Amino acid sequence: MAKQIQEILIDDLDGGEANETVAFAIDGTSYEIDLSDVNAKKLRDALSPFVQSARRSTAVAARRRGGRGGTRAMTREKSSEIRSWAKAHGLPVSERGRIASSVVEQYEAAH
Repeated sequence: MAKQIQEILIDDLDGGEANETVAFAIDGTSYEIDLSDVNAKKLRDALSPFVQSARRSTAVAARRRGGRGGTRAMTREKSSEIRSWAKAHGLPVSERGRIASSVVEQYEAAH
């Protein structure tokens, strides 16, 4: 028996048919949006003056290579410090195991 699975992208702006998923990042947060060719061009045109004047971020490249902010293991002292800080600020954190990236990001933003 044959099976055919078809994935159809829906434009996240207007609900029409999308042709591509566009990835972008701002203020340290990465986003993806499904867009038609027309809406993807509008997004790229709107960002173009900023992209032309910007420089590439080394922080994103370091994360891709597993550097700061990646999957690198942190020291026991650092994780203990983050757990204490999170508890003092009412954030959910376990006694052991991996600390949620959102908690680590909040800690780093505060320090």
